Amino acid sequence: MKIASMEILSFLSFILLSIAYTSSSAATPSVIIVGAGMSGISAAKTLHDAGVRDFVILEATNRIGGRIKKTEFAGHTVEMGANWLHGEGGPLKNPLYEMSKKIHLKKYFSDFSNVSLNAYKQEGGKYSAEEVDAAFTKVEETESFGAKFSKMLNANKANQDDMSILDLERLHKTDPKTNLERMVDFFTFDGEQAEAPRVTSLRHVVPMAESHDYGENSYFVADSRGFESLVHLLAKQFLSYRRGSINDPRVKFNQVVREIKQSKSGVTVKTEDGKQYQAKTVILSPSLGVLQSDLISFTPKLPMWKRRAISEFSIGIYTKIFLKFPKKFWPSNNGTEFFMYIHERRGYYAIWQHLENEYPGSNIMFVTVADDEAIRVEQQSDEETKAEAMEVLRKMFGNRIPDATNIMIPRWKSDRFYRGCFTNWPVGYTQERHDHLRAPFGRVYFTGEHTHPRLFGYADGAFYAGGDTARTVINCLKKKTC
Repeated sequence: MKIASMEILSFLSFILLSIAYTSSSAATPSVIIVGAGMSGISAAKTLHDAGVRDFVILEATNRIGGRIKKTEFAGHTVEMGANWLHGEGGPLKNPLYEMSKKIHLKKYFSDFSNVSLNAYKQEGGKYSAEEVDAAFTKVEETESFGAKFSKMLNANKANQDDMSILDLERLHKTDPKTNLERMVDFFTFDGEQAEAPRVTSLRHVVPMAESHDYGENSYFVADSRGFESLVHLLAKQFLSYRRGSINDPRVKFNQVVREIKQSKSGVTVKTEDGKQYQAKTVILSPSLGVLQSDLISFTPKLPMWKRRAISEFSIGIYTKIFLKFPKKFWPSNNGTEFFMYIHERRGYYAIWQHLENEYPGSNIMFVTVADDEAIRVEQQSDEETKAEAMEVLRKMFGNRIPDATNIMIPRWKSDRFYRGCFTNWPVGYTQERHDHLRAPFGRVYFTGEHTHPRLFGYADGAFYAGGDTARTVINCLKKKTC
């Protein structure tokens, strides 16, 4: 009864906000965009191109790009977040891949075909290529069967029937049994979704939209300008720059939004340093993890349908741990870019990649952990993680290898401005619920990679989502179709 009353109040607030809108003074911007990641910048460009140029972008950090984030490590640029681009071979063109070609962004084809030659046992030694290939064949059977079953589930849009990828594996009798099979399963599914098959929706993830649309080939970005140069490429089309940096007065850095308040006269946004900004509408583009946290409060409170949609979607943790060594001790000839370490614990320092192809002589490699292992690593010191990683490397390459001289560990889950890396569609999460996730409440519009119905979790999904949300806001402002 209490919840029902709250829902009625929220609904009434929504109606009042929608019908009682009155124009603000000329000094009040039309739109405040919260967040300057790919989706926020894409939204701003779409507004600009449509003639809506009185907007303000409030960014919590001192940079644009969001989870597309580079850093300097041991004298080289590495990507803490988004790293790969899909392009070539698919029926559609990836807009970000096409943009990367325009600015000659350095990227390298990732050849996963020989990973079966580099699978290391828990206590040392390698699995035979035949053993590893058999495990990959099992996963490929799962994916092939899953694509057909997913098509059947999606045939009737009104039917919300779904199952997890793990359920599918059990149904097809291809669920992993051995440590090697579990590792290949992790490599295939967790390595893409950052969560285990037991969590992931078959209906919405298989086949993976990214590779289905743009092709199976993936390209690893390794450029001193960073992946984020694609965000800057967009921004330079409508924002003013000076000496390579944004100096547009509409972009406000280090503005941590803490409250969004709607009223009859518009929307007021309050920041952590006590500033207040007013506008007719707000486009909210922080990560799903931020929306799930208590960083931003809403007045009136978001209704239950919106809070459920936010709470029940899933955001994964995908952590690349970078290590620098005084010398190279691993093979770096053709077909040795990737290594797998097979441990009894799922995903324990599992996927290794060296950067000799991208940065010859750098002596840098990184290991990827995800989900629970990534959260665990975040909670311990760098020295503890380095000791664990070195123990694994010595199992793989022998006890005489040198210690790492540098280590860098992103902590996405702990960072209050992100609270995760990218989203994953969990089993049982309905299309109707995702419609609620994307839907506006009053004059507050929601965008981000998590709101794209197919390309959730990817930078191109953020690009498309920002544009889609902005077009909805443009219709609201110009055609009064709010």
